[in-house]
Amino acid sequence: MAGSSIHHIALRTTDVDALVSFYTEVLGLRVVRDARPLSVWLAIDEGSVLMIEKRGPGEPAIAQGSMEMFAVAVTAQQKAAIRAVAAQRGCLDGETEHTLYLRDLDGRRVGASNYPFDF
Repeated sequence: MAGSSIHHIALRTTDVDALVSFYTEVLGLRVVRDARPLSVWLAIDEGSVLMIEKRGPGEPAIAQGSMEMFAVAVTAQQKAAIRAVAAQRGCLDGETEHTLYLRDLDGRRVGASNYPFDF
């Protein structure tokens, strides 16, 4: 599927409002569809969204300490700004030369990366 791109990522949570606040305040994503209390869509880039959805009562929580993650592409300046906000909020989970790692409110690992793919 050459030329494919991410259409959407869906994250399930018990607290839609809090998770939306995390992704808008820390990563700077903007709301493009608000259907609270069930879901909110946040723009990742042109044509890609992060869907924050209400988790059902029988769904399991995120395994604490999980190393599964997704990362968004950022510039070095954006990464520095995210680092500052994340440090203030206490959600930093490590950093490499190109990627800053965070934990969202549900314990999910999230990256902000400027790694230069060369393919």
